[in-house]
Amino acid sequence: MASLLIAIIYLAFVSLGLPDSLLGSAWPVMHLDIGASVSSAGIVSMIVSACTILSALFSDKLTKKFGAGVVTAVSVFLTAGAMMAFSFATSFWQLCLFAVPYGLGAGAIDSCLNNYVALHLSSKHMSWLHCCWGIGATISPYIMGFSLTGASGWHGGYRLVSVIQFALTIVMFAAIPLWKKSAKKNAADGSDEEESVSLSLPQIFSLPGVKFMFFGFLFYCAIEQLPIVWASTYFSETFTMDADTAAFFASLFYIGMTVSRVLCGFVSERLGDKKLIRYGACLVILASILVMLPCESFVPALVGFVLIGIGCGPVYPSIVHSTPDNFGKKYSGSVIGVQMAFAYLGMTFTPILFGKLAEATTIRLLPVCVAVLAGLVLLLTELLNASVKKRKTL
Repeated sequence: MASLLIAIIYLAFVSLGLPDSLLGSAWPVMHLDIGASVSSAGIVSMIVSACTILSALFSDKLTKKFGAGVVTAVSVFLTAGAMMAFSFATSFWQLCLFAVPYGLGAGAIDSCLNNYVALHLSSKHMSWLHCCWGIGATISPYIMGFSLTGASGWHGGYRLVSVIQFALTIVMFAAIPLWKKSAKKNAADGSDEEESVSLSLPQIFSLPGVKFMFFGFLFYCAIEQLPIVWASTYFSETFTMDADTAAFFASLFYIGMTVSRVLCGFVSERLGDKKLIRYGACLVILASILVMLPCESFVPALVGFVLIGIGCGPVYPSIVHSTPDNFGKKYSGSVIGVQMAFAYLGMTFTPILFGKLAEATTIRLLPVCVAVLAGLVLLLTELLNASVKKRKTL
């Protein structure tokens, strides 16, 4: 039963990643069909992010009331319905409306599943879980690209992803009894010896060291987004290469991060979360320096961005997985909900802020910003470690 439930959780994270790359893949054609400006995609993304943050903040209360299985199944259903609705959209305001259930579903499932895995599964599963998100996010642009070359266009791309999501929804609802059996087993064998407690926001922020973790996590998520959004522009402007080649080189960052999470799953239990965060952040700093080197060849920058991705690989899963140990199992649901909210804040606003900075100065500041952010992640996580150690020795 345990293995089957783990497989269900992995599928749920594939489902979470599937819609994430669709808007960017479809928008060059999509905005023309619905009469929206190119920049309007940012508004849709902001609505999704706002709803994701909102549902993440309430995820602990929802999970306590309905159970992880129900929250997961309903969340996948919401995203499936939103994708189907997107496929029939004919105007921009409809996209804004349909972005609401998409965001609500994404935030709830993200927080719910991360908390469950952090509480009940080893760190290797947390690494591999986020690989599954990467698989979903990697597959969807290919689905959209295939649809754009056919008669169905972007409508068909959204529709196909929606059908996959609805199929996964059926699986998630069928798996609800597994979640209930798992909850009973955890209660019987003492895995849930500390009853979960829902905290208010002031109570959460009063936990020793929690602010270090929240802002460290925000800065880490900012690191992820900068190469994803801006690496292609960096290559094209710095080395004057064509857009297709630049986009391919930029994608290697993402591949490096995903492969890193696969490999880290094999060593995470031996090294532990703290060392993985430390080593990952240090590698990101060193790799950023490699990108900064004033070379005419693009090779050092290309290797540097791949190494940045490899360094990023273990950081997100390790920060999340260490949360119950740092703040107590009974508080982890509340803390991880706010943690996910900070993650989406970093993901949403950092690319926009850097875009303004690059416009005013130069795109060459990209590796500098990544290095500074990685330094802040390292500093804040070490301050968190010191705070936790002090609390545990009292």
